[in-house]
Amino acid sequence: MKLLITIDTEADRVWSRTDKVSTENARYLPRFQQLCEKFGFKTTYLVTYRMGQDGFFGDFAKDALSRQGCEIGSHPHPWSSPPDYKLTSDDIKFHPYLIEYPVQIMREKIKAITELLENRFGKKVYSHRAGRWAFNQVYAKILCEFGYKVDCSVTPFVKLNAEKRPVNEPQSPVVDYTDAPQHAYFLNSRDVSKGGELPLLEIPMTTMPYYGKVLSAIYGMIPDGICLYAFRAIFGRPVNWFRPHSYHQEMFRVAMHRLNSGADYIMFMLHSSELMPGANPVFKNKRQIERMYETIEQVFGFLKDNKVKGATCSQYYEIFESQGGGFKK
Repeated sequence: MKLLITIDTEADRVWSRTDKVSTENARYLPRFQQLCEKFGFKTTYLVTYRMGQDGFFGDFAKDALSRQGCEIGSHPHPWSSPPDYKLTSDDIKFHPYLIEYPVQIMREKIKAITELLENRFGKKVYSHRAGRWAFNQVYAKILCEFGYKVDCSVTPFVKLNAEKRPVNEPQSPVVDYTDAPQHAYFLNSRDVSKGGELPLLEIPMTTMPYYGKVLSAIYGMIPDGICLYAFRAIFGRPVNWFRPHSYHQEMFRVAMHRLNSGADYIMFMLHSSELMPGANPVFKNKRQIERMYETIEQVFGFLKDNKVKGATCSQYYEIFESQGGGFKK
């Protein structure tokens, strides 16, 4: 099995939805990179336009690339990527999905971030994750136009509900990955939750359902708010992800499931801002950051002990294709 470590490499405090953002969290990436290299694992940094302009990140990433310790991919945040286009009355506040924009604006924004990263690092960009996970078949076709090989936006068992916006604002779509495969597959030109004929490999984020039918039914009837948080505190989250969270046992649970199921990869994800105290809503102080690092190190050690090897997303693509899963014209 391969471990794919994906980092959404983006500005600080994105969740606050303010235009007063910085990219200070780039200074916290070397420690994480060193941890990955300690176990012989590689990272795929999925980079926003703003982080792609950061001088420290540029120097750090070039150094890691020189050791073949990482890959640079793209992670468009459309509200802060050129060209400027006003979709809502305040895109910084509403953070619209890229799939909400006109197709030509989508194409231009993808072109801008791709060219920025390729010019900055002197390498073709092959891997991608959509901002806020929202992806569709139109998006997939545009990525193919720019030579991308891999997407990792699909999150099996997860449904992204429509954003709550005032009635005078454009209403966002529902993005439903509930029935998406848990394994890698070439994308369908009509439905990104199905395999098909596009030359773009989908490597879904590693998730697993945790609730049974009864808990799922109850959970679905609880409105957003304190009651929902209380339910999660007691029973855990309905879908477990292979990512650090306040529920530390989730990562071990998902890792065991993947190993026992005979999966050929497991995908880890983290936001770069989650490495910096106060730059994210989950790990707010140094103590929580240290606890997170302890958990990651334990899980990475567990995977290494079970003969799991590291790979970037592009390297996994090459493995997948070489084993007969490749796109056939």
